[in-house]
Amino acid sequence: MNEHLEKIASASHHDPFQFLGVHFDEDDNDLVTIRTFQPHAASVTLLSGGKEQPMTRSHEAGLFIVELDRQWFVDPNLDPYTYQFAIQYYSGFVQTINDPYRFLPQLEETDRYLFNFGTNYRLYDHLGAHQATLSNIAGTIFRVWAPSASAISIIGNFNGWDGRIHPMRSLGSSGIWELFLPGIVEGELYKYRIRTSDGAFLEKSDPVQFQGEVRPRTASIVNYLGGFQWNDSAWQEHKHQTSPYDKPISIYEFHPGSWKRDPSDPERFLTFVELADQLVPYVKELGFTHIELMPIMEHPLDESWGYQVTGPFSVTSRYGTPQEFMYFVDLCHQHAIGVILDWVPAHFPMDAHSLARFDGTALYEHEDPRKGAHPDWGTFIYNYGRREVSNYLIASALFWLDKYHIDGLRVDAVASMLYLDYSRKDGEWIPNCYGGRENLEAIEFTRHANSVIYDLHPNTLMIAEESTSFYGVSKPTSNGGLGFGFKWNMGWMNDILNYFAKEPIFRKYHHNSLTFSIMYAFSENFILPLSHDEVVHGKRSLLDKMPGDMWQKFANLRLLLMFMWTHPGKKLLFMGAEFGQWREWNCKQSLDWHLFDENEMHGQIHTFVADLNQFYTANPSLWEEDFSPEGFQWMDFEDRSNSIISFVRYAKNKNDHLVCILNFTPETYFDYKIGLPTGQKYGEVFCSDYSIYGGANTSEQNVFRPIAEPYAQAGFHTRLTIPPLACLILKPAG
Repeated sequence: MNEHLEKIASASHHDPFQFLGVHFDEDDNDLVTIRTFQPHAASVTLLSGGKEQPMTRSHEAGLFIVELDRQWFVDPNLDPYTYQFAIQYYSGFVQTINDPYRFLPQLEETDRYLFNFGTNYRLYDHLGAHQATLSNIAGTIFRVWAPSASAISIIGNFNGWDGRIHPMRSLGSSGIWELFLPGIVEGELYKYRIRTSDGAFLEKSDPVQFQGEVRPRTASIVNYLGGFQWNDSAWQEHKHQTSPYDKPISIYEFHPGSWKRDPSDPERFLTFVELADQLVPYVKELGFTHIELMPIMEHPLDESWGYQVTGPFSVTSRYGTPQEFMYFVDLCHQHAIGVILDWVPAHFPMDAHSLARFDGTALYEHEDPRKGAHPDWGTFIYNYGRREVSNYLIASALFWLDKYHIDGLRVDAVASMLYLDYSRKDGEWIPNCYGGRENLEAIEFTRHANSVIYDLHPNTLMIAEESTSFYGVSKPTSNGGLGFGFKWNMGWMNDILNYFAKEPIFRKYHHNSLTFSIMYAFSENFILPLSHDEVVHGKRSLLDKMPGDMWQKFANLRLLLMFMWTHPGKKLLFMGAEFGQWREWNCKQSLDWHLFDENEMHGQIHTFVADLNQFYTANPSLWEEDFSPEGFQWMDFEDRSNSIISFVRYAKNKNDHLVCILNFTPETYFDYKIGLPTGQKYGEVFCSDYSIYGGANTSEQNVFRPIAEPYAQAGFHTRLTIPPLACLILKPAG
């Protein structure tokens, strides 16, 4: 007994159930011994079936024992060993509790096996803190994976953060620890106190917490994710039946902490409810089909923008509760707006309260820093080759799709996952088993994750932020691809922003930047991003990147957006660009909404973006064949001297098409000869130069009759006026 007691008193017992709770005498089966460890109790009384029995303090450390004949418990209205403890503390306070150490293990062997095998895809239903009722007693069951721990306790306000009172039970070789705590309800704070194999103690947040404290505090919060009534069944049915590839997708990327702040208190974040009530109608008015949130998983440092995640299953408490985020998603869906989250399986921070050396060993990360530490970000890299870690991450992705009805995940920093030498010098990385630089474990994890996600949630938008030429990022795994649905087109983004930064007089020398992207436009399912990364760290805002005077800057921005919206590929635009934010994005303050009142051009470009999205969604030629060369045809890509290009976008029905003519100089070209694909009459249907958008209103807005004579890459041609720094769109006029 002394050995067990010593371990209990020092919070080092791997299976406290061997000692605490109900035990039968080996020699006399009718004799029952009940033990409880209550170091803060003056006295403890056993209660059962209306009976009371004082317990004996058998050790000054706080061990209380009672020995009874088993018949003492018999009551036809009760379970055989239903009992409680009435505890009187030294302060005089009396509390009646149920004993956590009288319940059998609850996690099924199959669930443990699947986790260790790497395929327990509903891991979030098993690990973490979950509502449970055992023997008609309500409480919370806690489970955590820490295979190298010698002991683990649950600590919280309910036990004075004393790691001796609620030690957990080890579930053997699974590495999972479990304890049911009667009476623990939603809202309770908790952590795990982990004793490592070398005797050190660590206090850790729950890796599968569903809610955490607001930074800088780091405790987990019990939240069962219940109590919300979803009203998005129509959206879910539509999503289930609708493939996204031949549909319009224009994404509004935003950061919840800096889109807008409380005007009366600029330091206060808006809650998810406040954001929903203000952002959803705003995005609906602008005509975007989707909202993409920068990471809203729990993270310790605002300046990381959410990309250093400490709680992959936890909505950050900066903006409210899980249920309030459900409200946000639900309201988006009721207004037919999809929701995409940034998801970060590439790395995690080194904060002591989180995953780093979780049980005293490199559990989630690699032991060797040449594989396990990221040199640029000061973070740890997940060990994708460990099945439980791979399972943990895949379950995290599925969790957001399942519990929060999320429509897509944009996977951050995929390139850093794929290459062992990413941002490393010679000697700072370890080749794979074939001597190559590819991270084979990460590649297998990515394929596994995408396969499972698409199997369980078929029309999810799985989007890779991948900046290299790695083969088949958005190709099916069955064809040797990574299995994503989409890939950010970083090449187009870099080329086009470099091009627009040039003074128009020099653009003719960089004409290939306009045309090169079509050479590879159909090699992947691309999304064209103008994201947050392009408007920070001295890169300037989109509007401020543009050369020229005020009028030319706005005209250039409209032209950039027109080129993006007419180019093959889905679209993504970061917040602020839709009204011409001058200042670089700063995660610590609101966007500059006051600009609307200072210059009408900000409101004009806002109107332009709304009209552009409306025009986009109304014309299948701009999205039905985004990923097929059948949807695109050059009319003229060789007019370098004038910096003009023209092309056709086709719908599946080739009769439904648009001719797009773009002038990248501030010159107006009169009587300009332009190619057309057919002999039909064409009429102007959209132009970025309209005065309502702040343009010069130079276009003729006539009906044009083609001449049956080839020109450039076209079979017909006509002549028209091309406005300065503008995109002009023609459509068959019947």
